[in-house]
Amino acid sequence: MQGSTIDPAEVARFEALAETWWDPKGPMKVLHRFNPVRLAYIRDEAAAHFGRDAKSLTPLAGLSVVDVGCGGGVLSLPLARLGAAVTGVDPAPANIGVARLQAERTDTDATFREGTIEDAVAAGERFDIVLAMEVVEHVADVDAFVGACCAAVKPGGLLVMATLNRTLKSFALAIVGAEYVLRWLPRGTHDWNRFLTPDELSDAIAAHGLRPDGEAGVVYNPLADRWSLSSDTDVNYMVVARR
Repeated sequence: MQGSTIDPAEVARFEALAETWWDPKGPMKVLHRFNPVRLAYIRDEAAAHFGRDAKSLTPLAGLSVVDVGCGGGVLSLPLARLGAAVTGVDPAPANIGVARLQAERTDTDATFREGTIEDAVAAGERFDIVLAMEVVEHVADVDAFVGACCAAVKPGGLLVMATLNRTLKSFALAIVGAEYVLRWLPRGTHDWNRFLTPDELSDAIAAHGLRPDGEAGVVYNPLADRWSLSSDTDVNYMVVARR
């Protein structure tokens, strides 16, 4: 299934890794370590926005969520367990197969389908929360992708996007460090030239009618061997926007 923002080479790259999505010691190890931080950020932002108790077992109950570029469902399934009605979309059929299988194995109620956010928008679908986490740096047309993500947000809804900043620090840590020295990620996972600064991403979101309303950095502490939220957006960061 094709769409205007799909980069076939990027789809093929991640589809080749499909069987490793749920291996916490495999190529997706960093994603698994990173996941609790972004999950908590989404939960807390959604709870504050929709007037929910973030500490309840199902703070996202009754809210529709689309996880754009969901991969093997590493983020989608925990969100579903927080009560959200989750739809995961991904252009790589192998990824969707892995996500569906993991949902069955864990008895988690989530929907996964091959496709793009443009497909969902064209079909008239709208969601309370639209997530595009670590996706925008892999698409062929950033403006079209951001526009589709914004269009998918219901009135009164939220958009959360995560990506990497285009700085010398991100080149040193996310490319050289993560891919070549530490080998956390397969070489070639990221192209530094595709990274976006927070201002660039926020401006793109605002141009499509949403109001950017905060950003948070995510940093790695090698001494504690853990990821955490930070005011430092030099490498990884997340942006929330509201309609």
